[in-house]
Amino acid sequence: MIRRSSIITLIILTSFVIPAGTMGQNPPVYTVARVSFNSSAFNDISPVIVEDGLVFCSDRRFSGIMDRTSFDGRRLFNIYMAERKDAADWKKPGEIKSERSKFFNNGPLCFAPDGKTVYFTSEIETGQITRRRDFVNRSGIFIADRAGMELTSIRPFKYNNSEYDIGQPSISSDGRFLFFASDMPGGHGRSDIYYCELINGEWGSPVNIGPEINSPSLENYPFIHSSGRLYFTSNRPGGPGGMDVYYSIMSNGKWEPPVLLPEPVNSSSDDFAFVAYTDLQSGFFSSNRRRTDDIYEFKSAIIRKASCDSLLINNYCYEFLEVNAVKFDTMPFRYEWKFGDGHRCIGPVVEHCYTGPGTYLVQLDVVNLVTNEVLYNEKSDILEVTDYEQPYISGSDSAFPGQELHFSADSTNLPGWDIEQFYWNFGDETVAIGKEVDKTYLKPGTFNIQLIVSTKPEPGGIVREACVCKNIIITPLP
Repeated sequence: MIRRSSIITLIILTSFVIPAGTMGQNPPVYTVARVSFNSSAFNDISPVIVEDGLVFCSDRRFSGIMDRTSFDGRRLFNIYMAERKDAADWKKPGEIKSERSKFFNNGPLCFAPDGKTVYFTSEIETGQITRRRDFVNRSGIFIADRAGMELTSIRPFKYNNSEYDIGQPSISSDGRFLFFASDMPGGHGRSDIYYCELINGEWGSPVNIGPEINSPSLENYPFIHSSGRLYFTSNRPGGPGGMDVYYSIMSNGKWEPPVLLPEPVNSSSDDFAFVAYTDLQSGFFSSNRRRTDDIYEFKSAIIRKASCDSLLINNYCYEFLEVNAVKFDTMPFRYEWKFGDGHRCIGPVVEHCYTGPGTYLVQLDVVNLVTNEVLYNEKSDILEVTDYEQPYISGSDSAFPGQELHFSADSTNLPGWDIEQFYWNFGDETVAIGKEVDKTYLKPGTFNIQLIVSTKPEPGGIVREACVCKNIIITPLP
């Protein structure tokens, strides 16, 4: 930015920022709602997103008057599908049947990338021994082909074992990795997350995902998102309820410390079996926050603008130039500048930085070094030092993971705006509200911060809004 006049030439050089303000709060990241197809008296769990709707597990009645139970009287879970009626409602669910539907639990499950191959949880043993009440029938994974509303060609997973449970499968979007939960020996806790890798068309041996994810507590219900983010459920200490939903991402070949999802996805109840659409803006999970296990839909409440102006740095430093002195630099004169803020400087070209916006009278005295004659106020000009009209982000440009940062919008300059809200999107699916906010990034990377400023409703209900953004670089710890 350059300001010129017939008397004094000015060039802005550098910038200064002065933070201030009031502290902010963390607004809800998600909204949740119980889906309409939940049964009122039975359990509905483990949603799976498919192209034509939602597949889930339920122990609802086989018919209006008949229950479906195991040989020892336990209610059986089976697989159902609900199609969308519209954006807000669902059609009545229908059962996806198989030869195992009458006598064994079926689900949780997942679909392979082809959309037809199904991996589902069910009991291993099927013979007469299962009729004994003292017999413990372990769960395993089974593979089937989906033909409409039926599962066919059912075959067992090669690593099923009558000594321990494995189940709750989730397959990666490229079909290369199969994640599941198991209490097999050698784990870190009561139940751990494992995976198998598809090698030459065969699943390799189960691998414990490691102590970065698993703990001495229960870890189960893995869901590997197409982004590579792994969601899972755990009852480890530190969450708001019994079972809580966490996620982790792999960085440099290692899983990052798990992140607890915020309320209202997690609650004081058991929350589990989280799945999300590709864009992570919506999805489903299970919870017993009411009398039974139900399926809930979540939607992101995070505001992020597709188009946001880059932050312009306020600049209060100028270069002052006496044009004639530069043209005729052999003239015997001394140039004395007064900047209107109590500071002075000598020279034909000088620099001066103001402390902030304001109106300043800049004056130039010229001293003839031959005669010592002083021409006071030989030239003068009124200098208006102003901020850019924009929301303003004051804060660090770089930091380390785990370092607490402070951001301020106190230098926002929007004349005539009756601002009601300062909304911060930190570029990592976290947000805050307030003129001043604190933030800690958990992992390295470059994150784009947006500050969205909105006014109180004006006449006619119009709300004015402005957005600026800047990048912050979080570098790995040395």
